Amino acid sequence: MKIPEKLSICNIPTPIQELGAINPDKGWSNLYIKRDDYTGLETSGNKVRKFEFHLKRAMDQGADVIITCGGLQSNHCRAAASLAARFSMGCHLVLREPDALPDGNYFLCQMFGAEITLISWDRYANSRNEIMFEIGEKYRRKNRKPYIIPEGGSNGLGMFGYYNTYLEILAQEQELGIRFDTICVADGTGGTYSGLYSANELLGGGKQIVGFNVYSRDGAKERVLHILEEGACIAGLGSPISKDNIYQNFDYLGDGYAIVYPKLVDFIRQTARATGIVTDPVYTGKALLGAVSEIAKRNAMFKGNVLFIHTGGQFGIFPRRELFM
Repeated sequence: MKIPEKLSICNIPTPIQELGAINPDKGWSNLYIKRDDYTGLETSGNKVRKFEFHLKRAMDQGADVIITCGGLQSNHCRAAASLAARFSMGCHLVLREPDALPDGNYFLCQMFGAEITLISWDRYANSRNEIMFEIGEKYRRKNRKPYIIPEGGSNGLGMFGYYNTYLEILAQEQELGIRFDTICVADGTGGTYSGLYSANELLGGGKQIVGFNVYSRDGAKERVLHILEEGACIAGLGSPISKDNIYQNFDYLGDGYAIVYPKLVDFIRQTARATGIVTDPVYTGKALLGAVSEIAKRNAMFKGNVLFIHTGGQFGIFPRRELFM
């Protein structure tokens, strides 16, 4: 199997810590957390692991401006803006939602000097890729060399960020003397989940890989399948990656992406007070609530040693501060 070349810009390996303070049933599960919110500060979270591969390819192609897209509080776009500034590249972001006062990730994107194009939810849903392509053409006419990265960095190339993370977890299992039965993570655009899932399948890890979907019920499995197909092609695999063990849970999505509900707010607040760990109301809060709730139900998939991956996103809690006052 051929893993693409990458840059080394993450602070890794990220630590694994026990999370007993919020474990509702220690007789059923041992709950741990992998702190991928420690991958950086400005680049904190899971996105930077994908950017190691995307930026390597962009630089190999001579790109001097990165174009990508996301919501107004996108962790992916904040990481893109930070890394572009770090490597003296331009950054142009296509953000969904109308303009708002700069706060959280949106504020940081502006601080890092990114060019920003704001579009409506409808245009984002139906035309974001075409809009990024048009922006890229404008840069080309100015003799610039753009490189377009898809939403969330989630494609067959970006998935290798979490293929490598799975290898990192295997090494940490040896160091800690623990074997994790289940690995769970927030599942948005599919790239993080696909990386973990592909490694588990190809290496015969025998773990349950659980994605708590926080994005959309529509097309969730299809997004993962498409990424797995792209990744298999890039890796030069002679046969497709099995799809038989994909597991996505939608029970904690609520009314949709970035839509907050009272039980979630209470859980994030209680978790912060019990552990000193901040989760966000879009990704990690919903996913960790899911993991803790499934342990409480004694779901067989959550029996034994359970590892939750904290994929960052803390900056996104600041624009929602009134919910937690």
